[in-house]
Amino acid sequence: MLALVAGIGDLMTRDVLAVAPEDTLGEAAERMVERGVGSVVVSDFGRLIGILTERDLLRAVADRIHSSEARVREWMTSEPITATPETTPREAARTMLDHGFRHLPVVDDETTLGIVSLRDVLEWTLKESGAQL
Repeated sequence: MLALVAGIGDLMTRDVLAVAPEDTLGEAAERMVERGVGSVVVSDFGRLIGILTERDLLRAVADRIHSSEARVREWMTSEPITATPETTPREAARTMLDHGFRHLPVVDDETTLGIVSLRDVLEWTLKESGAQL
């Protein structure tokens, strides 16, 4: 039986990589590779305005854009769906599955507190169920 968790605030990655909307896709991709992450939040003066993921970068490459010229604002998902630290892992997983994405920013008002991935939720589920990883 799964143990109760207060919310995804316990699962989220707090050290979130943020980029600016005017950064180039190349700059964002380079930072993502350096940090080993699959998404970045896009912030404008500390306010979450979007998310850029590996899928967005793949779409840009497929469109044959030049990564040193294309800007994050052109390829990001604007006004992303978000969660709060109190959102349960089950609710977070359902949101990500229903909308077809793998990363969910965790916010308080418009301030990004962290990010949770489908992998984070899956690992928690397996640990709580006693499954061997």
